[in-house]
Amino acid sequence: MKNEATMQQLQKRVDDYIGQFKEGYFPPFELIARLTEELGELSREVQDVYGQKKKKATEDVNSIEEELGDFFFVLVCFANSQGIKLDEALLRVIHKFETRDKDRWTRKEE
Repeated sequence: MKNEATMQQLQKRVDDYIGQFKEGYFPPFELIARLTEELGELSREVQDVYGQKKKKATEDVNSIEEELGDFFFVLVCFANSQGIKLDEALLRVIHKFETRDKDRWTRKEE
């Protein structure tokens, strides 16, 4: 059985977790730095799997899924700290792609 949750439920779960600590969310610049760090770790995993630069034997073995999860957690923290509902933000971007950019790419033949 899959664990399925809405974006709002996930954001609340992260908020509940962070809310139990006195420190709360990190300041915006620190969250962006953490997000950048996590993106670097994700990039390293993608490079190891798909790129030319393979990991050294001394480097930890992580998965793209694990690193993407870390990145997403920090992204949710940043959104929560800014009062941004990620589902609404994503829906606005999808609408933009479906309207403004609808003819930007070559469509597949049906």
